[in-house]
Amino acid sequence: MTGSVTVRVPAKVNVQLAVGGARADGFHDLANVFLAVGLYDEVTVTPADALRITCEGPDASQVPLDRTNLAARAAEKLAARYGRRADVNIHIAKDIPVAGGMAGGSADGAGALVACDALWGTGASRDELLEICAELGSDVPFSLVGGAALGTGRGEKLRVLPVGGSFHWVFAVADGGLSTPAVYGEFDRLNEGLVMPEPVASGVLLEALASGDVPALAAAVSNDLQSAALSLRPSLASALAVGVEGGALAAIVSGSGPTTAFLVADAEAGAKVVDALVAAGVCRAARVAVGPVSGAVPV
Repeated sequence: MTGSVTVRVPAKVNVQLAVGGARADGFHDLANVFLAVGLYDEVTVTPADALRITCEGPDASQVPLDRTNLAARAAEKLAARYGRRADVNIHIAKDIPVAGGMAGGSADGAGALVACDALWGTGASRDELLEICAELGSDVPFSLVGGAALGTGRGEKLRVLPVGGSFHWVFAVADGGLSTPAVYGEFDRLNEGLVMPEPVASGVLLEALASGDVPALAAAVSNDLQSAALSLRPSLASALAVGVEGGALAAIVSGSGPTTAFLVADAEAGAKVVDALVAAGVCRAARVAVGPVSGAVPV
């Protein structure tokens, strides 16, 4: 076995994140509408004498290079299923913000899984790969699928959604990350004693996606974790306000944060929002991306 395989895998934005109460297993039931957007990590696997991980790119120093990395766990899980050793070097060229609520770690897990499947010729079915993804984490299956999808359960049960056009986004990358478990913990604290309704996807939002109606989608986006993220990181409110003042049609915390996401009318409007965010100094970087895009694919 020689050579290497590189897989490109996108970031995601949650255009709706409806969160139910805590379950007995500690997770929360979700209605999670994912949209894959054109910010990418590239994961390259090469035969080696042991499992190793290397990383380059923005925030690479924050990426774990041990077996806690989802890419390493993906390789080990696939190898165990097929009775082999996970002796590969996994190199991550990272461009998705780290700990930013855009599923960068999940993307790397999905990318490594697809890459190792191709390198080893295991011939795993798509359903089998999705099963391993679900074992790795709630967002990993969507990183494999891409496009747009509704995630239920803890987010791992996917239904692919139709999308009738392209949606332009600006992402404001905050200094430092936010721990997803900490944000959910704050969500539970803020809602202590309340009976949480069953999370359901918004029919209006799904129709806006299907028809490609940007203003309708802007009016329908929502994130039940936003209050918790703002409670832990109040400065995010300034970024949200600046983006709206700069012309964004909608402003939302992406997933568990701290990246903030701005839906804009087109590329020109996106450039204006980027300028406003940078000029105000409310983020470390501002990025533009369009979705939907494909999930993890070899390049």
